[in-house]
Amino acid sequence: MQNNNQDFEQQINIELSEEMAEGVYSNLAMIAHSNSEFIVDFIRLMPGVPKAKVKARIILTPEHAKRLLLALNDNIRKYEEVHGTIQQTPDDGPSFNFPMSFGGPGGEA
Repeated sequence: MQNNNQDFEQQINIELSEEMAEGVYSNLAMIAHSNSEFIVDFIRLMPGVPKAKVKARIILTPEHAKRLLLALNDNIRKYEEVHGTIQQTPDDGPSFNFPMSFGGPGGEA
């Protein structure tokens, strides 16, 4: 009997509701982690407003966080091949020091 990988391909149907398809704008991401999960908070920061709201929180296993990192790197590389290097500008706003800790160092993206 011949093993053919195509015979074992699995299709996943992904449902995207109309509301979810609209998306949520975020211009700041705060990242924290514990020994078993990564927490990514997507935040909308408005100029001149001292309070910012978390618009979405995504909790990932370390393995999925790594896959997300690799997928983002791949997509950024493809984007820059077509549109040129993405320029990073220094933040003109206040320094961000959010007291978030889940047992490990926090991060900012």
